[in-house]
Amino acid sequence: MSQHFRLLTEQQVQSLLPMSDLIAAMEAALARFSAGEVLQPVRSVLTVGPTKAYFGLMPAYVPSPGSLGAKLVTVFADNPSKQLPSHLATILLLDPETGALQALMDGRYITEARTAAVSAVSARFLARRDAATLAIIGTGVQARSHLEAFAEVRQLKEVRVWSPKAASRERFVGEMTGHVPVLVRATDTAEAAVRGADMIVLVTSSVTPVIKDEWVAPGAHVVSVGACRPEQREMDPALVARARLYVDSRAAAVVESGDVVMGMAEGHFDASHIRGELGEVVLGRVEGRGSDADVTVFKSLGMAVEDVVAADLVLRRAVETGAGTELTL
Repeated sequence: MSQHFRLLTEQQVQSLLPMSDLIAAMEAALARFSAGEVLQPVRSVLTVGPTKAYFGLMPAYVPSPGSLGAKLVTVFADNPSKQLPSHLATILLLDPETGALQALMDGRYITEARTAAVSAVSARFLARRDAATLAIIGTGVQARSHLEAFAEVRQLKEVRVWSPKAASRERFVGEMTGHVPVLVRATDTAEAAVRGADMIVLVTSSVTPVIKDEWVAPGAHVVSVGACRPEQREMDPALVARARLYVDSRAAAVVESGDVVMGMAEGHFDASHIRGELGEVVLGRVEGRGSDADVTVFKSLGMAVEDVVAADLVLRRAVETGAGTELTL
């Protein structure tokens, strides 16, 4: 018997997934994960070839409303020289009643957007209510999506951006000026971007810390999106030790996050330093910020449930609007 499924391109996915709706969907997905309602193993990872490229398989099942699927994600650092993004992804959705293929869709944009949406949920629950200054370290696609997402949850007054290449910084400022209703400016150093910022987003490919503890003011909220392998980190371990630390998944953080794994191995803190999962904060089971002086850190690794829930939202809207191409396998 044939399987009928819907094929959706990156452009179609993007048109069906506005950031405000995605933030709400991610808040609900994080809560359901931390409530124990989601079946999701820690991702399987292969290291591919001499460049040690990354291939991850991320399955998840959400029982009600039912969604079942997996993301296949790759990170090939040499891709830009071949006119391809370094990060690529494909998402499969299966019928949770039969296991039949329901949809095959581009996952690159979903990965970009859902990551920023989850970071925005962390800012909604952990940043000070009056937080208005945003520092972004990095100028790639995640920097752009994070600026869009943070503008949804806080009234931004100033955005400062830094990355190692001046040309990249200026390009980012040029692209984002007019795209968001706030002043975006480049700084000459990471320190100049971070000092005095209310919210700090790290979206780097660095394997060593890009910010120092002493740069981060009391009351700041730090989001770390890069350094997703146990031998990499992008935060000063003293900052992680000083802060109230939150993660998306405890099980993943103590295995995959170098900022956590190496900090524990070096004796800066132990696993109990993780205050809780962001979903537990959403549910009210774990306290977030205790005072306006607390520094909070959210270490984001990304979870399959985020991809599957986002893809399920896309599919439902595609069926409603007739978007995509119906195919038979």
